[in-house]
Amino acid sequence: MMKNGRNIHRVGIALAAFALYGLTATIASATPSTQIWIPSTDVQAFKTGHFGFDTYVRTKPEPNTGGQNVPPLVDLGLTVGVLPFAKIQAEVGIDLIYGGFNTSSGLDKYPIYGNFKIGMPEDNTWIPAVAVGMYGIGTKSGDVNNGVYTKTGTNANIYYGLVAKTLPVVGRFSLGWYGLNKDASVAGVYDRNGSEGDDNGLLASWDRTLSEISDKLWVAIDYQGGKNAYGATSFGASWAFAKNVSVILGYDIYNNKDRAGQNTATIQVDINFP
Repeated sequence: MMKNGRNIHRVGIALAAFALYGLTATIASATPSTQIWIPSTDVQAFKTGHFGFDTYVRTKPEPNTGGQNVPPLVDLGLTVGVLPFAKIQAEVGIDLIYGGFNTSSGLDKYPIYGNFKIGMPEDNTWIPAVAVGMYGIGTKSGDVNNGVYTKTGTNANIYYGLVAKTLPVVGRFSLGWYGLNKDASVAGVYDRNGSEGDDNGLLASWDRTLSEISDKLWVAIDYQGGKNAYGATSFGASWAFAKNVSVILGYDIYNNKDRAGQNTATIQVDINFP
């Protein structure tokens, strides 16, 4: 099975991030249907819902915490398909994100994040799947002055576009681009010294069902470019315990640890209904 073939969608991704002049900010982003880390071209079917429970755990202590471990970050998300058309589909979602550095930076007061996606599925000809959307739509505006975050904010407001095509035997390949609001502290574009990183970057992934072993086993590798808090290479595997329930085990390697923090291990539980 491909991940979208079983409607296995992850709703939320989030991680605790970096320190800036003694103030620790958090990346907390509500996301659409994804691979391990990046968005995918999958779209939730009309009148179907998806609940996701995602946990991210740092594999090393953050240097800026004095060697203390950062608490796990938890994302509870709900995504619903909203268009009744076969060729044009859409989903909207909302996430509640707690833990990590959110608590110390005060961002737990603003735990709600939104996302949406519009897409066209691939067919049996040469036409690829196409999707555009936004995620990490926060409820608190941030601001930056001369490379220094003067007001923390959750409004990363990441926009993206993707195309994907499944090839016989080898699996599905996806390619796209994203941009974000660099003035949001959760975006991590500026490091603690005020050095500016990237507010856009490449999206790429490969995923495949290992039907040679089991139709319940799916694997993926994805990449989000950019010198910011979202840039990462991630890989993982999913096992479908039932038609509508699966668990993903994954690992995230961040491009720039000054902006994104230490690498994380992730467990993601996905439930589709009805």
